[in-house]
Amino acid sequence: MSTALLAFTNVTVYRERTRVLEDFSLTIPADQHVAILGPNGSGKSTLLKVITRELHPVDRPECSVTVLGQARWTLWDLRAAIGIVSNDLMATCTRKITGRELLLSGFFGSIGLWPHHEPTDDMHQRVEEVLAWLGLARLGDRLLTRMSSGEARRLLIGRALIHQPRALILDEPMTSLDLGAAHEVRATMRRLAQDG
Repeated sequence: MSTALLAFTNVTVYRERTRVLEDFSLTIPADQHVAILGPNGSGKSTLLKVITRELHPVDRPECSVTVLGQARWTLWDLRAAIGIVSNDLMATCTRKITGRELLLSGFFGSIGLWPHHEPTDDMHQRVEEVLAWLGLARLGDRLLTRMSSGEARRLLIGRALIHQPRALILDEPMTSLDLGAAHEVRATMRRLAQDG
């Protein structure tokens, strides 16, 4: 039996003084496609924030959170294992950087490249592979501020793929996309699922 991608056991999470999750348990097996559906405010994004350690569950003996079998992980380990695309990240990434810089920045855990970042030839090659796979090579030199929301969202998925993670977590990937952009993102997600 393979290790679960995510396992939450008796998790209770507060956001300020509001209890968002109470004694929540969920196991998501590795190598499966899962969608978590629910109304706004039901805790979907809270789950993601627990994984990324932006929020922490109430510390109790019966509570546990594991990612790929690990109860403790660093953000760097998490990035290598799981690609994450969230609305918060989308808002943060919308600035004057090119598509290529967005993908390269995934190697450094930054948004855009900074003077101390020194991308290697292998990193540049991986960026070109991802751009080609997504069919977005034409956007490599275009500024994110000059892209449609669908193009930017697909590049953000590319940034999450840069480390060749074992899994992707997409938080509300269709939010604020028009019909055409939503179709493009769904096509990208379908291709990702088919390619494993």
